[in-house]
Amino acid sequence: MKRIKIKKKIVDYRVSTAETVEPKAVKSPETKVVRMHERLERPGMLRGSTYKIKTPISDHAMYITINDIVLNPGTEFEKYRPYEIFINSKNLDHYQWIVALTRVMSSVFRKGGDVAFLVEELKAVFDPKGGYWQPGGIFMPSIIAELGYVIEKHLQSIGIIPLEKLDEHQKKLVEEKRQEFENRNRQQDVFDQGSFPVGAQLCGHCNTVAMVMMDGCLTCLDCGYSKCG
Repeated sequence: MKRIKIKKKIVDYRVSTAETVEPKAVKSPETKVVRMHERLERPGMLRGSTYKIKTPISDHAMYITINDIVLNPGTEFEKYRPYEIFINSKNLDHYQWIVALTRVMSSVFRKGGDVAFLVEELKAVFDPKGGYWQPGGIFMPSIIAELGYVIEKHLQSIGIIPLEKLDEHQKKLVEEKRQEFENRNRQQDVFDQGSFPVGAQLCGHCNTVAMVMMDGCLTCLDCGYSKCG
C-alpha cells in the first residue's frame, strides 16, 4: 500500500462506507455533443449562402453572405449554425454601418444560443425617409428590415426558425375568402401586382398587399391574419 504523507493538521475525520461513496457519473451520449460557443475554432472551410437585395432606392444591389458551421458532423446531433455574415455592395454610402453591423452580428452568431431574436430586431427598424415596395406588393420599412427578412429566410433553411405554414383548414378558408372577394370585384388599389385581388390593402402582419374586407372585417388572403381574431 502506498503511503500518503499528511502535511496539514488533522481537525476531523470520518469512516468511509458504501453509503458515503459517491457513485461515478454516467456519461450520456449528449455529454459529447459540441454546441456553439465563442471559443469554437473556425474550420478552414465553411458552407455559405449568398442572397441578393435590390432596392428601388439604390442603384446598386447588396449581396449578403452567411457562412454556417457544421456541428457534430456525421452524427444524429448534426446541425448547422450561422458563424459569420458579410455584406458587399458597390454603394459606399453605407460602408461604415455595414462593417459595424456585420461584425456585431457575427459576434452574436459565435456566442451561440438563440440567435433568432436578431430577425425581429432588424425587421423593426424603420427608415425616417420612408420605406419602399418590393415586387409582389411587399412593403419594406427599411434596408435593415429587408436584411432581417433575409436572415429569417436563412435561419428557416437551416432549421433554427420553423417555417410558418397554413394548415389545410386555413388554406381552404383563405382560398374561399379570396374567391368570394374576386367575385365581388368592388375595390381597386394602385399597389396591386396581380397576385391578390384588386383593392387589397397592406397587411401589418406579413407586409403583403392582401388585406380585404370580408364580412365586415379586414382579412389577409396571404397569411390568414384577421383583425377580428
